[in-house]
Amino acid sequence: MKNITIANQFNASAISLGCMRMSDLDEKRVDAIMDTALECGVNFFDHADIYGVGNSERFFGAYLKRNTGVREKILIQSKCSIHDGQFDFSKEHILKAVDGILSRLGVDCIDVLLLHRPDTLMEPEEVAEAFNQLETSGKVKYFGVSNQNMMQMELLKTAVKQPLIINQLQFSVTEAGLITSGMNVNMKNPESVMHDGSFLEYSRIKNITIQTWSPFQHGFFGGSYIDNEDFPELNKKLAEIGEEHGLSKTGVAAAWILRHPANMQLIAGTMNPSRLAEICKGADVTLSRSEWYQIYRAAGHTLP
Repeated sequence: MKNITIANQFNASAISLGCMRMSDLDEKRVDAIMDTALECGVNFFDHADIYGVGNSERFFGAYLKRNTGVREKILIQSKCSIHDGQFDFSKEHILKAVDGILSRLGVDCIDVLLLHRPDTLMEPEEVAEAFNQLETSGKVKYFGVSNQNMMQMELLKTAVKQPLIINQLQFSVTEAGLITSGMNVNMKNPESVMHDGSFLEYSRIKNITIQTWSPFQHGFFGGSYIDNEDFPELNKKLAEIGEEHGLSKTGVAAAWILRHPANMQLIAGTMNPSRLAEICKGADVTLSRSEWYQIYRAAGHTLP
């Protein structure tokens, strides 16, 4: 598994295992997906305090307890702010949330904390106080956000002194808004509409790592586009290129994301060991420029 540099701060596997669905597994299946991840070279694991109402973190923590020595080999990320039908970036909630995360995981520190979606009632000074306390206490090493635009991050940075090293955003070959608007500058077609404030370019300028969630989904949790009859041309092209590289269609879709020079990290949310292995295999294949654009067009995107 190739590694990438996260925001010029540390190295991590290009594939991160997203643990949202881990709470649906029994102990045997948790062991299977975790063992496969480690065997494939995955060393970065993504959580959130709301996943499985905290049970995903508990199950992960139980695995670490059963497998002493694993914690020292991996990087753990979790997210907080969503609770009781609201987003909450208050100092009180952030500190309380992190204590809960650490307790459920059974660890003294997490490597990365992300603020989970934007809170329009945010006071940057409160976030800064919380981050300072978490860093000083050794409970969190690095910080970032999810689903934020560049000005929301800039607002946070007016008070927060720690680098915001990660932004977690939806991105796949079918949900490619991060790149489609940039490919259609000065046009009046639907794909010219910008929804993220040119965050892709901003991330490259500011050395912020984009983590891609739902990399094999279409719509907002609309289901997988792999082997989906609504995407015949895309699946045909993925299969064709996959045959050339010895990859499954899922592996090619992963390679497509990781081919971009923005140095993204793909979050794989599968709890199926064999599918995870396919995804990880794709991380070690570099598609040609021609292959990348063929897949892009096969997904229904146009070039002006």
